[in-house]
Amino acid sequence: MPATVLVDDTVVTLAADAEDDALWLDAAELAGSLGWELTPAGFCRGPECVPVPPGREAEFVRADGRVNLAALARHRGQPVVHDEDRAVWALGRSGEARRATRASLEAPDFALPDLDGRIHRLSEARGTKVLLASWASW
Repeated sequence: MPATVLVDDTVVTLAADAEDDALWLDAAELAGSLGWELTPAGFCRGPECVPVPPGREAEFVRADGRVNLAALARHRGQPVVHDEDRAVWALGRSGEARRATRASLEAPDFALPDLDGRIHRLSEARGTKVLLASWASW
């Protein structure tokens, strides 16, 4: 079953098996789409390697070689949510990335349209004081 995954400002559609809170996919597809490779050291992407915790290998890798993207994300401190049908998954920013943002006291950049449809980015106001007011009807 295809699954749409939102991660790192990217949207990818993967051939995956969703079971409960696990998202199993082929290791080659994980490497090709998100850059994570399964190596003897664990899951590696560039210089970053995340070891598979001893005794929990079955939670991360199945005997058929498929890997659990949701378990990897949770182990990295990323929030993981999915829709009721498990067809759409969203992986939040890692704990390290959130800690770095908090330490810098710099709000992440975003863009929103004004009433005339012009797009404004928060980064355009860097160096000046900005008041952000939000409201929701729920």
